[in-house]
Amino acid sequence: MVGIGVGPWRVRVMTSLHTLAVLLEKPGHLRLERVGLCAPGASDVLVEVQASGISTGTEKLLWNGRMPHFPGMGYPLVPGYESVGEVMEAGAGAALRCGDRVFVPGARCYPEVRSLFGGTAQRLVVPATRAVRVDPSLGERGVLLALAATAHHALHLPHVDLPELIVGHGVLGRLIARLAVVLGGAAPTVWERDPQRRPGSRGLPDLGALPESRGLPDPRSCQDSGRLPLLAASAASPTPPPAFSLPATLATAAVDYPVLQPEDDRRRDYRVIFDASGDASQLDQLIARMAPGGQLVLAGFYADPLHFSFAPAFMREASIRVAAEWKEHDLQAVRQLVESGSLSLDGLLTHRMAASAAQQAYATAFGEPGCLKMVLDWSACS
Repeated sequence: MVGIGVGPWRVRVMTSLHTLAVLLEKPGHLRLERVGLCAPGASDVLVEVQASGISTGTEKLLWNGRMPHFPGMGYPLVPGYESVGEVMEAGAGAALRCGDRVFVPGARCYPEVRSLFGGTAQRLVVPATRAVRVDPSLGERGVLLALAATAHHALHLPHVDLPELIVGHGVLGRLIARLAVVLGGAAPTVWERDPQRRPGSRGLPDLGALPESRGLPDPRSCQDSGRLPLLAASAASPTPPPAFSLPATLATAAVDYPVLQPEDDRRRDYRVIFDASGDASQLDQLIARMAPGGQLVLAGFYADPLHFSFAPAFMREASIRVAAEWKEHDLQAVRQLVESGSLSLDGLLTHRMAASAAQQAYATAFGEPGCLKMVLDWSACS
């Protein structure tokens, strides 16, 4: 065991403790790299990660080099804050035990590289209080808990009402819409310009229009990669679905609220608008659709400066709020809503690739509009 670091930040490192991790060397360039892990302490757990989600918000900004200055910013780094796995070792002071299935919203356990936010690796060392125990039946959908907590936090800002309009039909926009209904609100209107993210009609999806069903890739092979199945595997499928897999729906699967292009929506009296698009250029358009005294909540993450014309906002006496990062109580709240069946996470995971294909997975996650959420499968990597 050796010491690395200076002063109070000195950490202990076990020379034999390593992990495979996605290492973002510089914008647009990443590789799967074996890196050292900090030695777990008495209150820590070692987690074997089975799936990691790729964020199309902050991770995309890190990928394309447009991430604003952030504490801990700098390359090379291990990204990610959406991992689910199993506790393999637990310290004597940890409340978790071996075999517990947990969600891990990032980690800072690499003495040699930066973490922003450090969750996209095969193994993680985190304080037990950082890992959240989840129902094993949640499976890969557990990677969505951070986004669900983000949506929950935005919806519970003080003195903010439930949204009547949501801008953006990615995963965050969909979770805001679902949670708004769970919290007793009316079904909101959603704006989405990309046709690949707009449902063709409301109600149940037209199953006849979906591609032919096929089996899920076998996680025992780290070479398997590609889109998650659109339907459950049929009885004739030669590959039975593995335990840690879920069927997914198209990004255009039907929903229980209207999804429109802005030009097709004539309403101009929205009292509460939530922007989940991350597009800094459309504030004037949103303010123009607000009722007097209306509220605009910025729930996305914005790389570009925000600006708007003052006069229209002045005439409406508009309120603009910024939703920050979720808190621990948001994460616990959405976990309970999901496990009670009140909040569904179905239909949001659309792609999976083996962790060995990370470069391709990131390019797909950020370049294909039909990819709502990409999952990296760590189950076969060694």
